[in-house]
Amino acid sequence: MVDFSTTLAGAYATQFLADCGADVVMVEPAAGNPLRQQPGWPGLLRGKRSVALDLRDTGDREEVDRLLERADVAVMTVRPAIAGRYGLVAADISARHPHLVVASITGWGSRGPWRDYKGWEALVMAKVGVMHEKQGLTRRPGPAYVTTLYASWGAAHAAVQGILASLIERDCTGRGQVVESNLVTGLGAMDPWNWFHEMILDRYPDAFQPAAEPYDQDARPVGYLVFPLLAAPTKDAHWLQFAQVSPKLMHAWMSELDLLEELKKPKWQDFPMLPTPELRTEWWDMMLERVQARTLDDWQAALDANPDLSAELFRTPEASLEHPQTVFEGRAVELMDPKLGPVRQPSTLIHVDGKPVTDLRAAPLRGEHRIEELDWHESEHGLPDSANDGDFGLPLRGVTIVEMGSMYAGPYGATILTDLGARVIKIEPLDGDNIRGMLAYPEAGGAKVLQGKESCAIDITTAEGRDLVYALIKNADVVLNCSRGKSAERAKVDEDTLKSINPDLIVLSTSGYGLDGPFAHRAAYAPSIGAASGLSLLDSHGAAHAPKDLDDLHRTAAALFAGGTVLAVQCDGIAALGVASALMVGIYAKSRGVELSGMATTMLGSVQQALISHNLSYAGKGDMPDADPEFYGLNALYRLYRAADGWIFLAAPLPMEWTVFTEAMSLYCAVGADPRFATPALRVTNDAALAAELAAAFATRDKADWEKDLAARDVGCVAVAERSSGIVLQGDDCFEAGYSVESHSPVFDQHRRLAPLHHFSRSLTKADGGCTLGQHTRAIMREIGLDDEAIDRLEADRIIACG
Repeated sequence: MVDFSTTLAGAYATQFLADCGADVVMVEPAAGNPLRQQPGWPGLLRGKRSVALDLRDTGDREEVDRLLERADVAVMTVRPAIAGRYGLVAADISARHPHLVVASITGWGSRGPWRDYKGWEALVMAKVGVMHEKQGLTRRPGPAYVTTLYASWGAAHAAVQGILASLIERDCTGRGQVVESNLVTGLGAMDPWNWFHEMILDRYPDAFQPAAEPYDQDARPVGYLVFPLLAAPTKDAHWLQFAQVSPKLMHAWMSELDLLEELKKPKWQDFPMLPTPELRTEWWDMMLERVQARTLDDWQAALDANPDLSAELFRTPEASLEHPQTVFEGRAVELMDPKLGPVRQPSTLIHVDGKPVTDLRAAPLRGEHRIEELDWHESEHGLPDSANDGDFGLPLRGVTIVEMGSMYAGPYGATILTDLGARVIKIEPLDGDNIRGMLAYPEAGGAKVLQGKESCAIDITTAEGRDLVYALIKNADVVLNCSRGKSAERAKVDEDTLKSINPDLIVLSTSGYGLDGPFAHRAAYAPSIGAASGLSLLDSHGAAHAPKDLDDLHRTAAALFAGGTVLAVQCDGIAALGVASALMVGIYAKSRGVELSGMATTMLGSVQQALISHNLSYAGKGDMPDADPEFYGLNALYRLYRAADGWIFLAAPLPMEWTVFTEAMSLYCAVGADPRFATPALRVTNDAALAAELAAAFATRDKADWEKDLAARDVGCVAVAERSSGIVLQGDDCFEAGYSVESHSPVFDQHRRLAPLHHFSRSLTKADGGCTLGQHTRAIMREIGLDDEAIDRLEADRIIACG
């Protein structure tokens, strides 16, 4: 692989592939890759090699071309507006090197009205609506800056999946192609069900009430999820994130807090949907008081004694690598850097047979390697006689995946692969995956994660039901098993059992914590993994402090909730993208004759990977830029500002952008001529004064006018959407830009859904809708040789359910 990327999205993608064994060579200019300025660079660049070449130099460009002639994949992150300056137009490279897979990762994609916008993560977060959804992070009204780079993670892993799919296609045709991903659809992959919640509200405005915000402006509970997902401090001021979301877990929770008798009083008859702020706050305070009555050690003993209690300590990203499960699984490693010394960091996202998928190597020095020293041979990518330039079709056509899992973090990984053509048969219990009932409108909760799948309802707790699964497994290529701990082994659907039936099977196990270890038996939910991984504290700016008083306790709890529990961006989505990439690694490895046994990912491990810029530790490590206390942004040139009718986000932080920006602003303020801001160092020193000057200017005009005028001057600026990302992305603007597409489902008929995360120059994708419970059971039973009489008998005996 040749890696031209200079953004976090590109670094995530190539780091993952290097971790899986790809030979990644970075092309770096004399000043080095800008990613080396980030404290997390030793992890982001690990396992790669580096050559020093100047893409503006004709001779070096010729060297790059010779390098590409011997490569399989090229990865770039330059936006379309300036790609030509560096000779990095993806289509041109593909034309010169038809064997090559060229991956382009950009902020906005190569089509649509925003294709030439600057690709800063915060611009995407703001325009799509995520900063609006995260407003609970700040005590002031309005949107809030988001620290975790969810969109970059989504775009990176979409690129990984597209690259591997293209390589599979190339093995058939001999031809490479261009594959694109972007931050917008990468961000859209994070949300489990709010898209369809918003769609239902829009279709039937008088039939359903919008889901309430969890807290009001006074930090009083509004939504019922505050109770099962309680964030609370212990007696010794350690904050815990509880996750008691099912009826069974909630009963255990109320019992542990000694509140079952209290619940019998008539005033609580509507619990958990309590009707007034006063009642909700009173109940909340009782829960908080009971948590605060015990120390962290007391709570740890209670958690150890009761498997139906689930809670995690709020950890920093660095401290998350000390999590007992992380230590047990060996998911934190130490690499020796020749200049930095030992660098502690997460291990590979995929583990195989209980170990990292490859042996990790430290990041290279800039220009450490020479092209002539690379052990790459001249191109052997001859085009077969049957090769043609037409569409190949769906790259995963013919691949069958059997999915055994529930909810989102694992199953959505398989959903992503249906867009690439994989057939995914979802084994559901007879009453369906719990996610189907997460919203008031029937099936809306599971609509997104069920897209493109076939539902086969089987009771696998029975011997007869398991035999049906075994019959299915005989003709499958992949099994995705989302069971935690030893439950798959107890259910007799573990890897050893399944491979005894089909030795060629690819099996990926994914769960919250893993198959063995101190936390393996625990259920995992996005908020608890957010706390354990450090994500919640990262997004909430380290909110978990000892509360000064009751009001401070309330507001801290609200901020921590916003840190890790907002549906639009959370750990479920991060983990799901990792699952999809791991599935693709298994499929590609098998196609190359490599068997990966005991292949596993975890929610905790995947989120730690996503936070690698923040959780590395080494001597002399600097700090990542942090949001200001009011969550406007990082500095005066990368932050939220009020406009006359709402908010804008400005992203012009680079010294090279200053002149263009100040010229564009010259009619509204004179910051370009102000000696206080004449140099980058002075702008840092006088950041508050610069922000005040810009705030006064931006308040004079409407947000759409600012976006239009500044974007026309190539300044990063967007109007902040003040609606949910779920409704923004399916709106007309995003539909016309290609971020959403038309689809059809048996429940919602014609509707818009998130577009496939990958766009190919040759291969195709599809965008199917969801399925009803057991919709495909009968057809699948016929495939394994049962006649209608046998199927009817199984349905009557409650072994299967046919929709």
